[in-house]
Amino acid sequence: LESLLPSEQDIPESYRIGTPLAQQEYLVGGELKTWRGPMQEVRSPIHLTTDHGPEPRLLGSYPLLTGAEALEALAAAVAAYDNGSGAWPAMPLEARIAHMEEFTHAMVAQKPEVVRLLMWEIGKSSRDAEAEFDRTVDYIRDTIDALKDLDRASARFTIEMGIIGQIRRAPLGVVLCMGPYNYPLNETYTTLIPALLMGNTVVFKPPRIGVLLHQPLLQAFRDAFPPGVVNTVYGDGQTVIGPMMASGSINVLAFIGTSRVANHIRRQHPRLNRLRCVLGLEAKNPAIITPSADMETAVRECVLGTLSFNGQRCTALKILFVHSSVYEDFLTRFSNAITQLKHGMPWEPDVFLTPLPEPNKTDYLAGLVQDAEERGAHVVNQGGGAICHTFFFPAVVAPVAPGMRVYQEEQFGPVIPVVPYDDITTPLHYVAESNYGQQVSLFGHDTDDIARLMDALVNQVCRVNINSQCQRGPDTFPFTGRKDSAEGTLSVSDTLRVFSIRTVVATKGTKANKDILSAIVRDRKSAFLSTDFIL
Repeated sequence: LESLLPSEQDIPESYRIGTPLAQQEYLVGGELKTWRGPMQEVRSPIHLTTDHGPEPRLLGSYPLLTGAEALEALAAAVAAYDNGSGAWPAMPLEARIAHMEEFTHAMVAQKPEVVRLLMWEIGKSSRDAEAEFDRTVDYIRDTIDALKDLDRASARFTIEMGIIGQIRRAPLGVVLCMGPYNYPLNETYTTLIPALLMGNTVVFKPPRIGVLLHQPLLQAFRDAFPPGVVNTVYGDGQTVIGPMMASGSINVLAFIGTSRVANHIRRQHPRLNRLRCVLGLEAKNPAIITPSADMETAVRECVLGTLSFNGQRCTALKILFVHSSVYEDFLTRFSNAITQLKHGMPWEPDVFLTPLPEPNKTDYLAGLVQDAEERGAHVVNQGGGAICHTFFFPAVVAPVAPGMRVYQEEQFGPVIPVVPYDDITTPLHYVAESNYGQQVSLFGHDTDDIARLMDALVNQVCRVNINSQCQRGPDTFPFTGRKDSAEGTLSVSDTLRVFSIRTVVATKGTKANKDILSAIVRDRKSAFLSTDFIL
């Protein structure tokens, strides 16, 4: 692994990071303000060989704002919303869409820089970084199309029991958006974009890891949206988030991370009944390999499911239950497949395993492996668990049993626990007793077994994948979870509903009232009461 560490000269010119980025700007009230205070240094998980030995590459720095700047950003969002009377929430939907399309056009122009920073900040391969950017742009466009469909369905009056009404969706207010480090662009924008399109104003705090990549888009936000509609906050979460939540002015918390942090944040709000939460949280998604599974398919999908982006995905397969009749065959094939994976730097062609961005993550993963070994398991794949700075070569740990930390904890990294079972009630009991309920993968071809398992599991998790890894896409499918895994549903159409509320204008069907409605609609006096049809 040590031989993988490059020198500056080994890096292809198109991927070099250049002079460290001292990001001093933050967006508040339509103005890019300059911070003159303390800065947080950002170093890459990628270590470079230097005359002094391997060192993490310095990427730049970002502002460590205080509670005062956070409250200033919040005040700008509150003023822009203006109790629903601000320019943005009162704007016709077609005009809001035009602003979003302007932003998207400017965003696309920044793709090379955002992709490069994704690679250096979180160790994502160039292929995966480009895919994240492209998927985000597609998500914006798909959300716009879904919003048009939603609006077209509302562009009519309903008459029931002598009452005339029009039902549309209205914004909720000020949204605090906080995304995760593993998909700092895509998963942040899957809440930020629909929140904006529905007429809400936003305060956006990037994750602790994956901050600098948002800098190239600050000007696009400033230029595309009215002042105060989008505001950014940087710094320590406890310092800047606490004052905003304690103010009671946040109407929606959109957060993707851990349930512990989510609960801490929302408890700081003084009016919990006024706070709507949209949360994407932990998961411990299992795979269940039954005796009738096709081994080639099961191994291929489990490798992808456990190790895509080094297993740092909430949708990753984080524990594998393998029937004892195919256990040895699966372990051999699975371990051999992992040995063939290419590990290296994010810019290398076909690289699959890359450095881990979280500080001290390799120590945590090594601790999980050691705990399992002390309790009777062992690492079964060649080189498993090898560490070099921020590299951690995947460790397949078996046989894993209750009582081992990795049996319960979400490892969020390349440690793969494998549990042999004889009775199908073993994995079913695990899913039922788990704190999480996002997804599961079933592998097999016995239709009786698959149907029986599927019918039991759909009442425990929110997606059952048959002969395929767990995943989020396509974005038109609902993405959510039970128990501690999620609150609210994130899909193109569902998220628009999450960031809005059904609101009705109604009146008795008298001639005078009909004349009033007709005049308002005919003369386009209202943005809400309208039969305009957006193509």
